[in-house]
Amino acid sequence: MGGGGQLKKPGEPDCEKGRGVYTWEEVKSHSSRSDQWLVIDRKVYNISQWAKRHPGGFRVISHYAGEDASEPFAAFHPDPKFVQKFLKPLLIGELLPTEPSHDQNKNEDIMQDFHSLREQTKNQGLFDARPLFFCLHLGHILLLEALAWIILWYWGTSWTLTLLCSVILATAQSQAGWLQHDFGHLSVFKKSKWNHIVHKFVIGHLKVTLVVCPHVKDFQSSLYGVKKIKHMPYNHQHLYFHLVAPPLLIPVFYNINIMQTMISRRDWVDLSWSMTFYLRYFWCYVPFYGVFGSMVFYIFIRFLESHWFVWVTQMSHLPMEINHEKQQDWLRMQLKTTCNVEPSFFNDWFSGHLNFQIEHHLFPTMPRHNFHLVAPQVRALCEKHGIQYQVKTLWQGLADVVK
Repeated sequence: MGGGGQLKKPGEPDCEKGRGVYTWEEVKSHSSRSDQWLVIDRKVYNISQWAKRHPGGFRVISHYAGEDASEPFAAFHPDPKFVQKFLKPLLIGELLPTEPSHDQNKNEDIMQDFHSLREQTKNQGLFDARPLFFCLHLGHILLLEALAWIILWYWGTSWTLTLLCSVILATAQSQAGWLQHDFGHLSVFKKSKWNHIVHKFVIGHLKVTLVVCPHVKDFQSSLYGVKKIKHMPYNHQHLYFHLVAPPLLIPVFYNINIMQTMISRRDWVDLSWSMTFYLRYFWCYVPFYGVFGSMVFYIFIRFLESHWFVWVTQMSHLPMEINHEKQQDWLRMQLKTTCNVEPSFFNDWFSGHLNFQIEHHLFPTMPRHNFHLVAPQVRALCEKHGIQYQVKTLWQGLADVVK
């Protein structure tokens, strides 16, 4: 809005601020790899040069090029005031006053109700972490690690005890994976800095592997496979999934990929952390099994952990529709692409609370021990707007992956 209360023409600069006002059509025209604009709370930002430096990665922020990114921005940034110092230099203007605040298929009533729910959960303290929960979780990981070593040291390395300790250590590694996931989502400490610092310790010294599992299916997988967009024949992934993903994802793909990434990016800090894991591991187990035996023992532990990780993460994603997202509002998009597995003490522990996948996707920075508190509120909101809220048994979730 210019001086005298007259509307500005699209793209016309604001003489007072040196910035322009834009229509949605103009914003949408800037969605190529080298030319990217996005909208946050009606403000228009040019992220073309900055996207590669985005802490969350180029692909995540580029996904919203030419779109309204207000809801994902609120979901992934627990400290908006801190982020403003990065946004300010990128600000080029705002939407024309006659333009709607959101684009395309988004439902304004749903968006407003979800915004109200988010504010309500903040007021209820559901974004506040309980330090005791995470201390106990870390403690039980360390206890499992120590237990496995003590068993081998005291009773020896028979095949039976070796298998038992493999299961114990795979359990410790899986639980460490859920713990690093907590820090990676900035859901433990108020300050992002401390989440990042402890995350490096957990993922570097306790784990060494990154718990992220991309997947594609349906239209996208066929497109990738037939047109050779990616290296893998994704259009045939239903044929090789069981032979590749559960047994090989962590012991082969993640180990190789992460090492390549750290070296190619010259990330010497992360590489140093990972070296501390291997030094600790071989120092503990070479006396029992020798160098070669320790390597086989390590690969077998990762083999067991990989099955655990793949089945847990995919049962809330793979059976769901994950085609192009059609620019839906945050609530409907997450409910369409994820489902929950019914809660219980075992299910919560076994899955690292990712059985509350709906709540985790809606509130990615919320501490997981609060998911069971927000779940009834999310379900009520879904019922109000006629959105399906899926909850399955653990066995049904696993069976759906096979199906």
